[in-house]
Amino acid sequence: MHPPTADPKDFESLDGIIHALYEVISGPKGRARDWQRYRSLFAPEARSTLAIVKPGELPRLRFLDTDAYIARVEPIFQSEDFWEVETERKSEVFGNIAHVLSYYESLRTEHGEPFTSGANRMQLFHDGTRWWIVSVMWNTERG
Repeated sequence: MHPPTADPKDFESLDGIIHALYEVISGPKGRARDWQRYRSLFAPEARSTLAIVKPGELPRLRFLDTDAYIARVEPIFQSEDFWEVETERKSEVFGNIAHVLSYYESLRTEHGEPFTSGANRMQLFHDGTRWWIVSVMWNTERG
């Protein structure tokens, strides 16, 4: 694993790493996100997978590495206010692995009404020192 570059509180616990994930991607349009902090949450070769469901089309998957995810969302965050807030979590931990189902709402203002909701399914690994996000797969109400 690569050495951590974020604050240790970001990855000492499942709560810390999941909070950091949501915190990094949230903010007003045009505000630069801390992508170095974001990268430090993920294991090398981690994957993010978006389940895409559009009316009239067969559901499909889009696989992204960490940098491809950043490239995908950065233009959106430049033009749209976006906050993601966890609303419920179910976790299973066995040894050094964890599986987390994290439900969330997406907002246009930090404390506003949600415009959609979804679920992140995350797999994490603890290397004896810290937690690493290995994979995230998500789906929203919007598809």
